Amino acid sequence: MTRPVPPDPWSALRARTPARIAIGRSGASLPTREVLAFSLAHAQARDAVHTPFDARGVAQAIAALEVATVQVDSAAGDRATYLRRPDLGRRLSDASRLAMAAAHGPCDLAIVVADGLSSTAVHAHAAPLIAALLPVARAEGWSLAPITVASQARVALGDEVGEVLGARLVLLLVGERPGLSSPDSLGAYLTFQPRVGCTDAERNCVSNIRAEGLTYDQAAFKLAWLMREALRLSVTGVALKDESDTAALPHAATPSLS
Repeated sequence: MTRPVPPDPWSALRARTPARIAIGRSGASLPTREVLAFSLAHAQARDAVHTPFDARGVAQAIAALEVATVQVDSAAGDRATYLRRPDLGRRLSDASRLAMAAAHGPCDLAIVVADGLSSTAVHAHAAPLIAALLPVARAEGWSLAPITVASQARVALGDEVGEVLGARLVLLLVGERPGLSSPDSLGAYLTFQPRVGCTDAERNCVSNIRAEGLTYDQAAFKLAWLMREALRLSVTGVALKDESDTAALPHAATPSLS
């Protein structure tokens, strides 16, 4: 006879986090439902990494927003090489570098869409986030390079793309390393004056963009604030603190001590 799983006194906390807490126990083991849920989450994470990147489909979805796109590849020729050689995922292939050089010209903003470690995230969220960002870029009058869709690409690939395009600012949207509760999380990395050799300390990151995390409008608001400040102050990274939440607060009256 199967014994019922005793209720966990922490179960109320599960409503506040997707983390695996208060999952209960069955004797000395986990409840079967939790074992199955863990197996499903692990499979979803693996699928996110290995699902082939539909670069053409993503480019078509972005082109429907009435912006030019260009597709490029990193120096990692296939997924297996990409996973074993992170350095190759940070550089353009020779053919892509030559093709992009023809589009060189000064611009304020270059947007790069990279598959990273979750094609699932890019398929789901890249085009909707760009749709939320474009009205801001147009309203600010920023000149925009053709949006680059990059295969087998890591974050630092944006440095080379931005340098080749002559961009003042590069925004790279990338599928984040999948966790066991977030296989479809999109990250956004912003770098002023991108160039090969930039360090991670020179970037700002807005992460966890997905239905269960930061919505497209919330992410676009933060990124727009960071982009304005980056262009105004000519810095990103540790020199640029995200104070967009403070800027969004209604102006309260100065407290009076009287």
